[in-house]
Amino acid sequence: MSDRWLHIVGIGEDGIDGLTPATRAVVEAAEIIVGGDRHHDLSGNVTAERLAWPSPFDALIGQLQDHRGRRVVVLATGDPLWFSVGARIGRTIPPAEITYHPQVSAFQLAAARMGWSMADLETLTVHGRPVEQMIAFIQPDQRLLILTTGEDTPGQIARFLGSRGFGASRMTVLSSMGSDDERRFEATAESWAHTVPAFNTLAVECIAAPDAALLPRVPGLSDDLFHSDGTMTKQEVRAVTLAKLMPMRGALLWDIGTGCGSVAVEWMRAARYARAIGIEPRADRRAMAAENALALGTPRLQLIDGKAPAALHGLAPPDAVFIGGGLEPGVFEAAWTALRPLGRLVANAVTLESEAQLMALHESHGGQLTKLSVERAEPLGGLTGWRPQMPVTQWSLVKR
Repeated sequence: MSDRWLHIVGIGEDGIDGLTPATRAVVEAAEIIVGGDRHHDLSGNVTAERLAWPSPFDALIGQLQDHRGRRVVVLATGDPLWFSVGARIGRTIPPAEITYHPQVSAFQLAAARMGWSMADLETLTVHGRPVEQMIAFIQPDQRLLILTTGEDTPGQIARFLGSRGFGASRMTVLSSMGSDDERRFEATAESWAHTVPAFNTLAVECIAAPDAALLPRVPGLSDDLFHSDGTMTKQEVRAVTLAKLMPMRGALLWDIGTGCGSVAVEWMRAARYARAIGIEPRADRRAMAAENALALGTPRLQLIDGKAPAALHGLAPPDAVFIGGGLEPGVFEAAWTALRPLGRLVANAVTLESEAQLMALHESHGGQLTKLSVERAEPLGGLTGWRPQMPVTQWSLVKR
């Protein structure tokens, strides 16, 4: 018997008739079929034992492993490896035991309905995830395809667009694509009032007003976009800091002394699926960081009440560390030990005492030591003059 006992099958609105002959044969020969009610309805009169998605959903892996060696089929919508259950299963059950049978995805169907090139748009999901994470992708002339989380999601996204000066953006909700019940709803974000089916795909063509908020994903957002008490890594220094931290897809940042969260938020915006943990002992600053994360499209920023180095114990190893809240004894040693190979560490200092610590660390560990000085033009009487900000000493290095 083949070692590939588990088959993950994508199925569309045309049901079992839309499967290739080989995939249909797999479904018809299954001993156990796992899926939601909708999937079971689409799969026709098959004699296999049918199991519903477990609750909680994380119990699915254990449920599948209990049937290892039998002919098991998991039904998913469209492409099981594109924002779907297949990826989650494949992270636990060895790929050598799984065969994937993809169907045309909702994204591909939606792009075809809209006449959009898949190469020229962003694909997102807010299904079962915070809707606010799509905010980071609101940019002029951007096209978005979004798997939504329910009938209220398009209206919520319309409000996000409107509040940021993108009310003229064109929105199209597509539901039941590929079936006789396929429906389409269209309006601008500012006029959106449709009642739509709960299971849908949203297409957005972002159109910016002249006064729209411009929120690029490269680091260096305006300080005015962050709620803070004034103690934050300022725009120009933040841009340099993020460049040294090097955000990468899925990478984890420890932001030690996170304050209002400006560095952590920009880290998460700069790369898809980038993660950040902010360590901050003050409740008021954690509240500000949470507010900024929600407003700027990084609702998954994790915030920890504590002070380094004690608060670092037990955290997942980071790919990058930013020390912006002062160098307490033992903080560098704990962070450097936890940092993964090729990890990046950046520490900023504004006081002479912290600068002395950075110079000593540079002497013992190497890296790059930089003095950052920024001046901004501000009104001076009836004229304009340069007002310097406090200089920042920055130490950065890569763990080899």
